[in-house]
Amino acid sequence: MEPNASNPAPHTASSRPILRRGHTYGSVTEQISAVVLTRPTPRSWMVGFAIGFVLLMMLLVAVTYLFYRGVGIWGVRVPVAWGFAIVNFVWWIGIGHAGTLISAILLLFRQEWRTSINRFAEAMTLFAVACAGMFPLLHLGRPWVFYWLFPYPDTMRLWPQWRSPLVWDVFAVSTYATVSLMFWYVGLIPDAGSMRDRARHRFARIFYGILAMGWRGAATHWHRYKIAYLLLAGLATPLVLSVHSVVSMDFTIGIVPGWHTTIFPPYFVAGAIFSGFAMVMSLTIPVRKIYGLEDFFTIRHLDNMAKVLLATGMMVSYGYLMETFIAWYSNSPFEIFEVMNRAKGPYAFFFWMMIACNVLAPQVFWFRKARRNIPTLFIVSIVVNIGMWLERFVIVVVSLHRDFIPSAWRMYYPTFWDWATLFGSVGLFLTLMFLFIRLLPMISMFELREQVAEQVEKGEPKP
Repeated sequence: MEPNASNPAPHTASSRPILRRGHTYGSVTEQISAVVLTRPTPRSWMVGFAIGFVLLMMLLVAVTYLFYRGVGIWGVRVPVAWGFAIVNFVWWIGIGHAGTLISAILLLFRQEWRTSINRFAEAMTLFAVACAGMFPLLHLGRPWVFYWLFPYPDTMRLWPQWRSPLVWDVFAVSTYATVSLMFWYVGLIPDAGSMRDRARHRFARIFYGILAMGWRGAATHWHRYKIAYLLLAGLATPLVLSVHSVVSMDFTIGIVPGWHTTIFPPYFVAGAIFSGFAMVMSLTIPVRKIYGLEDFFTIRHLDNMAKVLLATGMMVSYGYLMETFIAWYSNSPFEIFEVMNRAKGPYAFFFWMMIACNVLAPQVFWFRKARRNIPTLFIVSIVVNIGMWLERFVIVVVSLHRDFIPSAWRMYYPTFWDWATLFGSVGLFLTLMFLFIRLLPMISMFELREQVAEQVEKGEPKP
């Protein structure tokens, strides 16, 4: 934005306005709320929702057949007892990390560029955690006794096995899901009040009125809201580090070559943020085009997300390098064989595809032109998502299929039902995401209005 006579100094990187010129309180609210309240549903939304719903029905069929026949319909066999279920679980949990990072940590660091994407990323977190949470339950074999994992009062005094990673996952994921849901919902309350006041139909007013919980925008409401929002941000921040660290402990406590390493917790956290930001970018780019939200999801937002992808991609690359170094430095023949098996064994193709997707592809973001090119951003984000799934496949399957005893070695071949469950979980995620876009404001209106006020106070050109 050009400086005017009253404010001739150029903007620094920290003070450069996020929103484009021409926005007022009313225009921000009108443009965002109209997506839900007044604008007709785009045909692209119909097509996307139909695809997601068909995949969701495939998940329903796959899970029903799983309950009927058991986990034998999957490709899991000894020694690969952890197959697609755990691969998908770790992948979805990682995707859910970007929302909490964008909303909580960037809020505490007062990064204004988060305001246009935080609501979208928070919703993505909830839906990704919902997809992740079902896989450990399906992997139990007897999912109807899932409550055994909780410390419920029992007359037989049989408590959960605290040495089991499944119990750790239940507590980590349930805590993360609860705090993320509360954080998302509290941030939604002021906008739900705006939607209630602008809704034309009685049912819509009732729906948004329930969500608004009596919000009237009074000074006491704003005071309590700010306190609650900051407290929840403070609670959510350590969860970004703790949840995927706990998930990494599922592997590090094992004596399987390739798993028993202390680098996994920070390595998994960096990979989670890496895949999470890639998914945010993959979803944001088509949404901003379909709904004409380029004024809110600006090039600067995409540029910043590309920088985060580059930084976390370098951390993941360092993790790959350190895995190799630790195996060599340990002088353990089992660890060295595991590294060589990944690079030269029967699953070598997936290993080198992982390296290409997660190490090489993000390097284009060193160039500013690539960070601001929409097709490049979208393609790289999709490639990174595929690469991070391959990383989990390499960690789980390739480490297990050849362990200490050569006579027990066996290949892992996913079945149709493995793939149906994976793509069905993608359908669940897409269905929930499309419903969110259609029913709730995908951008935080009140935070953007605050930015408009701040830009006016700083001497930005008035519309």
